[in-house]
Amino acid sequence: MNVRVGPWSVRLAPRALLVSVILVAIGFAVTVAALSTGEFTVPVPDIISAIFGQGPPVAELIVGKLRAPRVVTGLLVGAAFGLSGAIFQSLTRNPLGSPDFIGFTAGASTGGILAVVAGGSAMTIAGGALAGCVVTAVLVYALAYRGGVQGYRLVLVGIGANALLLAVNSYLLTRANINDAANAGAWLTGSLSGRGWDHAVPVALALLVLLPLCAFIARPMRMMEMGDDAAKAMGIKVEAVRAVAVTAGVLLAGVATAAAGPVVFVALAAPQLARRLTRSPGVTLASSALMGAVLLTAADLAAQRVLAPTQLPVGVLTAAIGGTYLVLLLRKDRH
Repeated sequence: MNVRVGPWSVRLAPRALLVSVILVAIGFAVTVAALSTGEFTVPVPDIISAIFGQGPPVAELIVGKLRAPRVVTGLLVGAAFGLSGAIFQSLTRNPLGSPDFIGFTAGASTGGILAVVAGGSAMTIAGGALAGCVVTAVLVYALAYRGGVQGYRLVLVGIGANALLLAVNSYLLTRANINDAANAGAWLTGSLSGRGWDHAVPVALALLVLLPLCAFIARPMRMMEMGDDAAKAMGIKVEAVRAVAVTAGVLLAGVATAAAGPVVFVALAAPQLARRLTRSPGVTLASSALMGAVLLTAADLAAQRVLAPTQLPVGVLTAAIGGTYLVLLLRKDRH
């Protein structure tokens, strides 16, 4: 279905639109549950009042200072991971083409570990994670480039880089003192615990800048899924679009990792789940971002409330869920 607004024409898929609306509704319900439940239950009317600064002091403290920053960070980080995974799975035309597998998350982890070992602050750790992700992406892209970048070559080079970086991360942890190693290990699990507005704002700004860019290249990327030759025949500047897409995907994965640590499998599972729900022939960016936001926030809520009093870091739960999903994916798509 095409919708024309002035000189612009937008193609809307009814099923994809319906899935997106449902995901927004689920995300809203999860957000309300995360804000209202816990050791101190906050009624929904008090949540609304607290958001506008007119609620009881206790509600304003719990909602505005403790729970809302964590929930908002989870939504934004999940959306960034989901969108990043969708970009790389579209570029590689491979469900394993996510930042978790092609080394970018591992590179961000390396940068974060180096910052932790150096005794850096939270901002330094975030900067180190972003720098590690960018440097790894540049190296992987350069190694995979042979007159262009093919999807399978990028995945294979990325998997090799991922294995090497995991070995480097393990070595760094063995060389660090016990306190630094413990702090780095806690960061590596991926967690939303203690996250404040200073963690949410950078991710929000990154999404504000990169979402329009992703929307602009979405149509060329869908054409590129048919193959580079077919895309070139339709006038698509393949390498330019691929370079922009890789840049956007790397920055999204980097800022998400900087904010919450390397939360694994969200970037892998969210685009595939969204694709199956929308029954789209290719990866859908908007529904992937919404699915990532819902997955991460729901997993964090389950880790806090359902598994209480254990309260596992969200990265542990996403790893368990994502690992199970990966086994099912490989079993179903054996080729």
